[in-house]
Amino acid sequence: MDKKAVKIWIDADACPKAVKEVVYKVCARLKIPVVLVANSYMNVPHDQLISFVKVESGADVADMHIAANADINDLVITADIPLASEIVKKGALAINPRGELYDEDNISERLSMRDFMKDLRDNGLVTGGPDAYSAKDKINFTNSLNKILTKKGY
Repeated sequence: MDKKAVKIWIDADACPKAVKEVVYKVCARLKIPVVLVANSYMNVPHDQLISFVKVESGADVADMHIAANADINDLVITADIPLASEIVKKGALAINPRGELYDEDNISERLSMRDFMKDLRDNGLVTGGPDAYSAKDKINFTNSLNKILTKKGY
């Protein structure tokens, strides 16, 4: 892939601090702009390449902002599968904080599994959530992020 202007968008409300820290380092090293979007205030480093957008409270408000503003060359970091689906439909890339890439080949399956698990939780058949974010997850995320940015020419 040719190097194109890339912006990294972070669905920041539930994004692990470790992921944000990795992105900040990559941003500084490669001079890539980063936009964090959340419906609650958070501290971000004072850097002209890093910006923060506080949206109104409400379900999916941050997701809608990212989906409306992300460009085809951008990368979105989110654990929200419906948001990832919107990003993939635009032709852009999305990864989750554990480093899993969402693409045209897997997003339908991910949406189906998400809906299936929601039904199980709603009926009390599954009560737990995902495993705690681990050091291995951080390594997987960092490797995926580097791989994606290398393919984009960084």
